Amino acid sequence: MDGVNTRSRATAAQMRERIGSDFGTSDWMLLDQARISAFATLTEDEYFIHTDPVRAAKETPYGGTIAHGFLTLSLLAQMGYQVCPAVEGTKSGVNYGFNRLRFVAPVKAGSRVRGRFRLKDFEAKPGDRWNATWEVTIEIEGGGKPAIAAEWLNAGFF
Repeated sequence: MDGVNTRSRATAAQMRERIGSDFGTSDWMLLDQARISAFATLTEDEYFIHTDPVRAAKETPYGGTIAHGFLTLSLLAQMGYQVCPAVEGTKSGVNYGFNRLRFVAPVKAGSRVRGRFRLKDFEAKPGDRWNATWEVTIEIEGGGKPAIAAEWLNAGFF
């Protein structure tokens, strides 16, 4: 996109009006073995279920390697940029954490995932701040269960 910001925007009032609304899904993202292996090296978590397809096929119920739960979770930021609007007037936004987070189903190497977002709460706070609570699932293409189910918190400063 050459640095062009195409992210949608909403005012704080518009966000409050949309509490309880589904905001949609992100694009599909591929979790191939190259990405999984790079994450394993970067985080020094090179456990065989992530890095050794032959051994993982023999010794696990997954039939091969699976993505790290934290790799899948880390994609949430990009997914959120695609779906969640920027709050107008915000000077800085941050990831504030999670109220609830579950790794529900493994993501097999070669699978695609996407995020689905629903706004649970949005509130203005003292000191020109805001907090948003998103109910989010990371879906696995063709999967019966999500990879992740979470309640994700974001905060911003006007």
